[in-house]
Amino acid sequence: MAKIWQKGYEVDKILEEFSVGLDYMLDRELVAADCAGSVAHARMLAGQGYLDSGDARALEKALREIYAGFHSEGFVIPRELEDAHSAIEQLLIEKTGDAGKRIHLGRSRNDQVMTMLRLYGREYLLNIREAALELTEEIRGFAAEHEHTPMPGRTHMQIAMPSTLGLWAAAYAEELADDYELLNTAYRLYDRSPLGTAAGYGVPLNIDREFTASLMGFPEVQNNIQAVQNSRGKLEGAVCDALSAMVQTLSKAAQDLILFSLPEFGYVSLPDELCTGSSIMPQKKNPDGLELLRSRAASMYGWSNQIHQIIQSLPGAITGIFRTARSPFSGPSRPHCRP
Repeated sequence: MAKIWQKGYEVDKILEEFSVGLDYMLDRELVAADCAGSVAHARMLAGQGYLDSGDARALEKALREIYAGFHSEGFVIPRELEDAHSAIEQLLIEKTGDAGKRIHLGRSRNDQVMTMLRLYGREYLLNIREAALELTEEIRGFAAEHEHTPMPGRTHMQIAMPSTLGLWAAAYAEELADDYELLNTAYRLYDRSPLGTAAGYGVPLNIDREFTASLMGFPEVQNNIQAVQNSRGKLEGAVCDALSAMVQTLSKAAQDLILFSLPEFGYVSLPDELCTGSSIMPQKKNPDGLELLRSRAASMYGWSNQIHQIIQSLPGAITGIFRTARSPFSGPSRPHCRP
């Protein structure tokens, strides 16, 4: 079994284990996205004359079979193949012969990984946006229902002025609406195709980036090929920042509800089915769900910070200026380097 990058020598086993980590297991979640990106790439290669149409059809058929097998039987990535890309390419070679070796033409593992992550992440962001809208509407409905339900307003934790439960709830609905706009901004930046940029310097082939972008449902390509590489981690960090803002809102609301449900406050009563009890104190009613939500917010901040810390000292492109098809000074669709 050959890795995509393999050049005829073996890497030290200790280094391989250290560098691969759990990628071969985690990448199972990315198989569908990788197959979708490869279908688009194969169609483009055929359209540009770099791949026989029969080979392209065979590759697409095999990729659909791999995708179906992933859902029905599971998909095992051998540790020695490191990741989903090598495992899928190995299966393509087994199913289609030499055609499977041509799927990587005009593509680096760099833009392949980014494309796969954009497809995977975009789906989840859409689901999160939908859930955020539904939650916002639920809270707005609750706020309207309790528009005149009295509740003490507090500052510095001290009773301050008369207020209502509806005002409290409507505040969080509006905060979530603001968080939704942040998430939308991150989504728009993420929703651009990086495929065709290779390792940051393009490829000496007349590829069609706009065609593959349209096949994968991206409204546009991410234009500058080195900017694409510089955005690795940065855009994921932007997504995590937007999610951090959203979970911060939910964490604050959870903390309020924990306090408001205390006997000393007594503003709200939490449903029994959303609480647990104590193994020794029968009177206890523990808001475990809210407490876990509050703690998960800290995890989200940690992941966001981890991404920024990883990329903050990485150098950008330093070896030339490139132009691509959709830049203001562009020429042909293939990238050109200017001294």
